[in-house]
Amino acid sequence: MSCAGSSVEGLTALLSEQKMAFNAAGAVSAQVRRVRIQRVIDLLVKHHMALAEAMDADFGGRPAGFSLMNDVLGSLGSLKHARDHLEGWMQDEPRPVFSPYDQLGAEAWVMYQPKGSVGILGTWNAPVYTLLSPLASALAAGNRAILKPSEVVPRTASLIAQLIGEHFDPLEVAVVTGGEELGKAFTAQPFDHLVFTGGTEVGKSVMRHAAENLVPVTLELGGKSPVIVGRSADIATAAYRIAVSKTTNSGQVCINPDLVYVPRESLDAFVDTFARTYRELIPEVRDNPDVVAVVNARHLARVQSLVEQAKGAGARVVSLPNEQPVDAQNRRRPLQLVIDPPGDSRIMHEEIFGPAMVLLPYDEVDQVLAQVNARPRPLALYYFGTDPEEQRHVLAHSLSGGATLNDVMMHAALHDAPFGGIGGSGMGHYHGREGFLEFSHTRTVLKAPEHDPRREWGLLPPYSEQFLAAMVAQITAD
Repeated sequence: MSCAGSSVEGLTALLSEQKMAFNAAGAVSAQVRRVRIQRVIDLLVKHHMALAEAMDADFGGRPAGFSLMNDVLGSLGSLKHARDHLEGWMQDEPRPVFSPYDQLGAEAWVMYQPKGSVGILGTWNAPVYTLLSPLASALAAGNRAILKPSEVVPRTASLIAQLIGEHFDPLEVAVVTGGEELGKAFTAQPFDHLVFTGGTEVGKSVMRHAAENLVPVTLELGGKSPVIVGRSADIATAAYRIAVSKTTNSGQVCINPDLVYVPRESLDAFVDTFARTYRELIPEVRDNPDVVAVVNARHLARVQSLVEQAKGAGARVVSLPNEQPVDAQNRRRPLQLVIDPPGDSRIMHEEIFGPAMVLLPYDEVDQVLAQVNARPRPLALYYFGTDPEEQRHVLAHSLSGGATLNDVMMHAALHDAPFGGIGGSGMGHYHGREGFLEFSHTRTVLKAPEHDPRREWGLLPPYSEQFLAAMVAQITAD
């Protein structure tokens, strides 16, 4: 069954068997790849409500519609795009041959080969999507895979293991389930590629373990994704679209806005407009089925401690739609706006990943860019404004995994564009052709001509007196 490798020993044996099966079969055809991807699609279509119910139970409150939109439809989009385009991505790419071998009949091309067995570590905040979206790219490239769901969402993890086991031979795709010990062992296995979605500190550990086996990694991390509201922006539009993003999974999204920079003279107007908009979206929290709960008590306590520490340091805190006592038994929480906290506050440096957001007044955009560039590179950056020159300036003077202009988080929904981080927010991509390339070995092939002219041209030992002169004559700046 699919979770037969749910011990360290079982995982090691499973990976060894998967690698042997890969070597025996060689690179599989486009048809085989499409069939494998279609099985994942069929699994999601058939069992979408069961998966939504499992996620709801794991979170202690997560709307089925949101889980279907975020995890099921998000995964289906990645899978269908890969299924429908992989044959074109697979084609060998001819390359020019150096002279004079091109005239003698030599040929050269680049071929895209599967790497072998890919390990995929998912995360709890999007427990289906962070497994199956990268799986789409891995299968399109012709690989096999072993998935490790997050132990924070055990019902979802168990169901994914069951469903993959029903639809796949474990030598094609398998799932292992377990806690922190198995997770560490997973990252230490000699996979041919490893994907991790999660926090930056754990990402560093994953990379250290992978380095022991020289395993290439794709790290989808997070960071302090900033929003810059320019002076040319419509405040009502910016407040509305940012408010919508903060209702999304209660901020438990890797590209959710953490820091929102607003012109100093517009800060009060922004707070008022944002609060009014948020209350229209979320008029009540405690028993509101539209509100996603914080996933567990530990994460709730972490977010609350960030807010309380900033408040104690002098920040103003506004709770939306209203204040609510902390209750570990009811983890649906109001959104807390932390306004202008001191620069050394923990919330200014640690990823929030929950129902809180920092608002910061600014005087000049270049001051904001200096602050953004002084931090680790974020997974996303957002800009609101209609000034094209300032828009170009912000993009040219910042680096982030991706960016959205005049909205937030929307770039990640592009199935034909790469999604990934840079620096502290990760490395590598999935989605689209770039995802296919991420999980492929790009192999150069040269086919030599029948005739080899090097001896008759005096290019082989014993070298003649003319050999050195011929080499020197070719060293030019042209």
